[in-house]
Amino acid sequence: MSQPSTRPQAIAALRQIARALSTAGDVDTLLDLIARKTTEVMHVDSCSIYLLDPDQQTLRLRGTTGLDHHILGIATLKVGEGMTGYAVRQNQPIHAADAPRSPHFKWVEGSAEAAFKSLLAVPMLINDRPIGALNVQTIASHNYTPDEVEILALIGDLAAGALAKAQLHDQQQRQIAELQALAQVSEVVTSPQYLDDILDVVTAMAARVMSAAVCAIFLLNEAGTHLELRSAKRTTSVYRHRPPLPLGSGVVGRVALTGQPIYVRDVRQDPAYLSGELARHEGLVSLLAVPLSVREQVIGVMNCYTAAVREFTPEQEAMFLTLANQTALAIENARLVTNAAIVREMNHRIKNNLQTVAMLMQIQLADADHLNARQVLEMSIHRVHSIAAVHDVLSERGFHLVDLKEVLQRLAHMTMASLTTPHRPVTITITGETVMLPGRVATNLALVVNELVQNALDHAFPGREAGRITITLGQAPNTLVLVVHDDGVGLPAGYRPGLGTEIVTTLIHDELQGKLAYIPAPAGTTVHIRIPRHR
Repeated sequence: MSQPSTRPQAIAALRQIARALSTAGDVDTLLDLIARKTTEVMHVDSCSIYLLDPDQQTLRLRGTTGLDHHILGIATLKVGEGMTGYAVRQNQPIHAADAPRSPHFKWVEGSAEAAFKSLLAVPMLINDRPIGALNVQTIASHNYTPDEVEILALIGDLAAGALAKAQLHDQQQRQIAELQALAQVSEVVTSPQYLDDILDVVTAMAARVMSAAVCAIFLLNEAGTHLELRSAKRTTSVYRHRPPLPLGSGVVGRVALTGQPIYVRDVRQDPAYLSGELARHEGLVSLLAVPLSVREQVIGVMNCYTAAVREFTPEQEAMFLTLANQTALAIENARLVTNAAIVREMNHRIKNNLQTVAMLMQIQLADADHLNARQVLEMSIHRVHSIAAVHDVLSERGFHLVDLKEVLQRLAHMTMASLTTPHRPVTITITGETVMLPGRVATNLALVVNELVQNALDHAFPGREAGRITITLGQAPNTLVLVVHDDGVGLPAGYRPGLGTEIVTTLIHDELQGKLAYIPAPAGTTVHIRIPRHR
């Protein structure tokens, strides 16, 4: 370190520090600037800044030029602990030329502090209230002069004022971000989005607002026995899938059971947290878990994980609870919207299908004189079965697209079970590509195949002991191709279309705007159908 500073040198150094501080913005930038400029004007080898945590008992390392940067935000001293903590408790500077020999000295674990000999620490004060401490260190032994102590104390005062302004600025920015997040969540609450979309929006916003490593949402299953992970957003590696968690089990399960928030300082060490090893692997440390409640009923849990030990302020906890409450309302709204959409969708489909059945019965009226009541009922039953096969797939796979191949396989199974006999077994085989179609198109094609198969069973195998019907699916970029072939007797000379053929023609031409052709085959009959895929 240089020789003791003169007053003009001290004033010049303080002016330099003041000019630098006036250009700083956020707290982290300011801390880095204070540490670098103090190191420069004091001609020392290290400058470190500790700020008081909200508990007013813990000093946390927030800026440094000489210590290991990996411990920033992690290394702490209690007020009164070490020379730096002692300066804060006594509210006065403390220094030593050979600091490790001082009775107040304490090594900061993981800091690489052993390289330094001397240490001077001063409290940072605002209206005589400490907000942290500033210390400088040199590699060589050094006796600090009164001028040097006064300069560092004045730098500490300047830094405290600048930090207070920066903290206020950061707090205002956080409040703006929080209000924007709440506004976004409120918008989501009233928007007709599906549940998973809402949860992804909320976890992304919560992770950003809470500066969290991970935010996750668990929802109770329909039975109310287990919590299932539904959404998770993290800023580093992938957050692994969690298996369902029994209600009341572990920290998250206890939050859902009691309806009370739980804070865990370090999930890696807390025995109540069930996935400590996984947390260590994924770098998760502190946890704040709050219930998702609607009308005093818990429907899930919202978690916030940090990558380092963090004490959440009352304001942060209140913010997270507000987000959770808004999220619970959004979930409830989404479920109501989804249920209403399902009811509307089912009503629409049932109405369309009943209209289709009515149309087929009207076509049947023309041949009513040639059909008995049993034949009419059997035909109607199999048409309803065709529609039911589509709805079975819809109910199992969702309300968007239907796997036509799966529908036809179910239809073939039902037909072989009800319309063929051991004395005349007919095999129905579905081959070709998997084709995903809207429900209306799939329903009409299922009815078409039902009519063609029934025609084949009625007319293709007279006097035969067995037969085979093959249904093949294929697709071009804009066209779906469906081929139905039987190995029966083929179309007779002078064939005239009957009721089944008329129904098939009506469905293909009028309902699906497609093309239909009966193609002669060496053995049996082939029906070739093409419909546009955009329908």
